[in-house]
Amino acid sequence: MRVSNIDHVTEAGGTTPPASVKVWDPVVRLFHWSLVSLFAIAWITAEEWDKVHEYSGYAIIGLIAIRLVWGVVGTRYARFSNFVYRPSVVIAYLKDVIFLRARRYIGHNPAGGAMVVVLLLSVSIAVGTGVLSITDRFSGVKWIGELHEATSYLALVLVFLHVLGVGLASFQHHENLVRSMLTGLKRKDE
Repeated sequence: MRVSNIDHVTEAGGTTPPASVKVWDPVVRLFHWSLVSLFAIAWITAEEWDKVHEYSGYAIIGLIAIRLVWGVVGTRYARFSNFVYRPSVVIAYLKDVIFLRARRYIGHNPAGGAMVVVLLLSVSIAVGTGVLSITDRFSGVKWIGELHEATSYLALVLVFLHVLGVGLASFQHHENLVRSMLTGLKRKDE
């Protein structure tokens, strides 16, 4: 039997999985996993393989530029206007997380949206200072190198918190958010 809508296919045992909705478009998913890969490469190659480290940084600059444009003109859930919340909303959401009563969002929740912004800023500063550090004018300038290193470590801490938050949200809302960033699909019900 051929079914045209995969959202409503009956699984073995007679259960019907919940309907799904396309949330993460290919640009968002490609950006996300490319940034993960390039950040890991840049981190591993720091002070070991300068050219690989530098090229990773240049590629990250390109990715961030694409994401900034896509955050304005992209699909619904990719737009910053869809997931950038006031700090008071983020704090209230985090309190709800602590008490296991956080509301489920189809796109980024307020904490996830804040994390996107802070990660983009920290990684942007890290790559910006990295580029400056190899120019004639700023090569060897101590504060540039220190800021590059500090924001790189900050980004690593933020990545750890991001992964922790994804795990917690996946647990609280009974969904695999890693899989949704691979497939682009999330459960439709809110």
